[in-house]
Amino acid sequence: MKVVLVTGASSGIGKATALELLRAGHIVYGAARRVQLMDTIRDAGGHALPLDARRPEELERAVHTVIEEQGRIDVLINNAGTVLHGSAEDMPLDLARDLFEVNLFAPARLVQLALPYMRKQKSGVIVNVSSIGGEIALPLGCWYYASKHALEAYSDTLRMEVEPFGIDVVIIQPGIIKTGFEDRTAQDLREISGTTAYGTMAEAMARRSEIQLGADSQASDPGVVAAAIREAVEAAKPETRYAVGWLADRLLELDRTLPDREFDKLATNAIR
Repeated sequence: MKVVLVTGASSGIGKATALELLRAGHIVYGAARRVQLMDTIRDAGGHALPLDARRPEELERAVHTVIEEQGRIDVLINNAGTVLHGSAEDMPLDLARDLFEVNLFAPARLVQLALPYMRKQKSGVIVNVSSIGGEIALPLGCWYYASKHALEAYSDTLRMEVEPFGIDVVIIQPGIIKTGFEDRTAQDLREISGTTAYGTMAEAMARRSEIQLGADSQASDPGVVAAAIREAVEAAKPETRYAVGWLADRLLELDRTLPDREFDKLATNAIR
C-alpha cells in the first residue's frame, strides 16, 4: 500500500488514475480546483484536496496535508495541465506564461516539496504526465508542445539526480484520449488565429479536432492511461516512459524515424 497524491483529479486521466489506485488498495489524495467533482474519489475511500496549480500556497498545503495525515508520501502524480491552440505569431504571451506555470512550474514545485520526504524514506515514485506532444510537435500548438518538451527534459534530468536516493521518475505519454481536456480546441483556434494570416490552417484544424474528438472518435478511454500509471507505480523498477492510447506509438515512431521535413509534410497534410 502506497500513499499517493494525484493532481488534476477532478476529471479525465486524473480521476481515472485516482480510482484505479484506490481499487488497487492504495491511499489516494486527489487534488484539483473543482473539489465538488471529486465525490466519486471520496466515495471510493479516497481524499479530496483543493488545489489551484497557479497558487504556490495551495501546492504547499496539499503536500503538507498528506504528510500530516499519513506521515509519508510515496507517489506524486503530476497530472494537472492545460492546453492552448493558436499560431506562434498570434498567441498572447501572457497566456503562454500561464500555461507554463501550470504545465511545468507547478509540477516542479510539487517535486521540490515531496522530495525531502522521499529522500528520507529512500524510496518514491514521481510520475509526470506529459503527452506524445512531449516529443512531437504539430501546427498551432507551439506553447503546449514547448511546455511538454520542457517537462520531459526536466524529468530526464530529475531522474538522474534522484536515482541514488531510491526514487524513480516516470514520464507518461498519452496519445489521443477521450477527456474534456481539449474541448476548447476548436474555439481557441478560431478566436486566436481564425481571422489572421493563419486562418485557413486554423479553421481546417478546428474542423479536424471536432471530428477527432466527436461522438465517433477513436480516442482511447482515460482508463488505459490510468492502468499504465498503476503499472509504473507498482513496478519494482518502472520504465522511464510509457506511451499509451490511440496513435501514441504510431506518431512517436513516425517522429523518431522520419526526417524532419517529411514529418512536417505529414502533419500539415493531415489537417488540410
